[in-house]
Amino acid sequence: QVQLVESGGGLVQAGGSLRLSCTASGRIFSSYAMGWFRQAPGKEREFVAAISSGAGTNTYYADSVKGRFTISRDNAKNTVYLQMNSLKPEDTAVYYCAADHARWGSIRIDGYDYWGQGTQVTVSS
Repeated sequence: QVQLVESGGGLVQAGGSLRLSCTASGRIFSSYAMGWFRQAPGKEREFVAAISSGAGTNTYYADSVKGRFTISRDNAKNTVYLQMNSLKPEDTAVYYCAADHARWGSIRIDGYDYWGQGTQVTVSS
């Protein structure tokens, strides 16, 4: 069993930055690929970014965040990060991290075994 806890959300003005963190407990963190998803009010949950297990050599991004968001991991701290720059009002959502006991991260919601509770990000215009 893996428990995931997100933090770092909040209210920020458009153009600003936030860094989300997701800390895992339980199994060996480095053996899990990690992903970030988000869900805006009235919309389906969508893929944001993913990082492969181990050293996190491979990363993947949704087109909507490419060039603005960066996913990274620190296995010594059992933590995955999402650095969000140049934030836009349309980035407003609850952000969830997820863990997949696999080598490569997935863009699919059903590709993940464990989920956090989510952290709210609100970007004002």
